[in-house]
Amino acid sequence: MQSKRIFEDLSRVAEGAASALQGLRDEVEAIVRHRVERLVADLDLVTREEFDAARTVAIRAREEQDALAARIAELETRLRSLEEAGKEFQ
Repeated sequence: MQSKRIFEDLSRVAEGAASALQGLRDEVEAIVRHRVERLVADLDLVTREEFDAARTVAIRAREEQDALAARIAELETRLRSLEEAGKEFQ
């Protein structure tokens, strides 16, 4: 009977220790999470949404730049042909 009681006491102690360890684990995780969030905030990183928005703007700007470069090339070609045609009349 007494050995059963010893095992019950040991079981309660083990449960208490497991509960304390779980609480300690949760506290350590919270501290680590807080530190990582602070580190990320200090690094001044952008969010994925901000990055995607900036990327979209850059892609559109590049497309517009390419379109304008093609238009300038076309206008320069037309200007040269008009200049050549003007030289023929002089």
